[in-house]
Amino acid sequence: MSLTHDARIAGRPATMAQRAARTWPEFSNPAAWIVALILVIMPLIANGFFLIEIFASTLILGTMALSLMFLAGYGGMVSLMQLTIAGFSAYMVAVFGVSGNANISLGWPWWLAVPMALALATAFGTLGGALAVRTEGIYTIMITLAIGAAFYYFTNQNWAIFNGHTGINNVATPHFWGVNWRADIPFYYIVLAVAALCYFAVEYLSRAPFGLALQGVRDNPRRMAALGFNVNAHRVAAYAFASFVAALAGVLQVWNYRQISPGSVSVGACIDVLIIAVVGGITRPIGPFIGALIFVLLRTFALDVLIKLGLDGNRFRLLIGLGFLAIVFWSSDGVIGLWQRWRQSQRGAADRPGGGRGHG
Repeated sequence: MSLTHDARIAGRPATMAQRAARTWPEFSNPAAWIVALILVIMPLIANGFFLIEIFASTLILGTMALSLMFLAGYGGMVSLMQLTIAGFSAYMVAVFGVSGNANISLGWPWWLAVPMALALATAFGTLGGALAVRTEGIYTIMITLAIGAAFYYFTNQNWAIFNGHTGINNVATPHFWGVNWRADIPFYYIVLAVAALCYFAVEYLSRAPFGLALQGVRDNPRRMAALGFNVNAHRVAAYAFASFVAALAGVLQVWNYRQISPGSVSVGACIDVLIIAVVGGITRPIGPFIGALIFVLLRTFALDVLIKLGLDGNRFRLLIGLGFLAIVFWSSDGVIGLWQRWRQSQRGAADRPGGGRGHG
């Protein structure tokens, strides 16, 4: 008897509303609607600095970390090359598009350069994933880290295509319909739209047949193979999707800073994406965005706080590291895990007689 047949016998028919609630739990969560409303009206309540340097940067880094969360949370594959894929996409936008380095850039319009960059970056990540899926555990981490390190040194030493350690500057940003889409408000809405689309795509895939099969491969690859599933094909497909998400973030990143250099794809930056995903939580798509917000706030304001306290401002990464260790120590699922644990404790206290107070 098949699994689907058992499910039809055990489960009662669900209404369309119930199915929608299971597919999109955010739609029945008032907090999600409040957060969405705040994000939409953010240009009305935040100045240009907070709009771009805090919230847009959070959404871009969160989208990069979302690609890692999809692989690690649903596929059980920890990839340290997601920032490398984003950086490859950013370089391709600069190489095929318009920049201040006319001897390198080909001068294509953005609507040709961006699709080419996304296609090449997705192919690059898929090929890297095809190598990584032949390994497991620590070896997957090491091979993806090796790909990231190799790309960093290649960009740092190659002058014909990547302009060496100087990088490519003054990358052109889109202008159409009479709008400069790199202006603060239009660019923020582009970033918000891309982040939202990637978020809902991951949410949908996690409940789609492909996502469920991928989670089965994560939990028991031998049983899934015995059931007729191609384990490696599912894993490579997961890398392809995650690479496309990371490539989108790379396009936004190069438009944000208008330049790309080897420092943007360094090994340390690759590890930062892992920290962001783990701190936020790798079991739900919202986790990477929470981790990105914490990371951006610390990166932006920790230096000033340390200086006011009379400490070396360059030690702000020490705060990030200590926060990372503390969160991982108290919760294996990051901030989301801490939040869920607190809610469960509150519900348990409310369910106890006397509102949780002991009886003398």
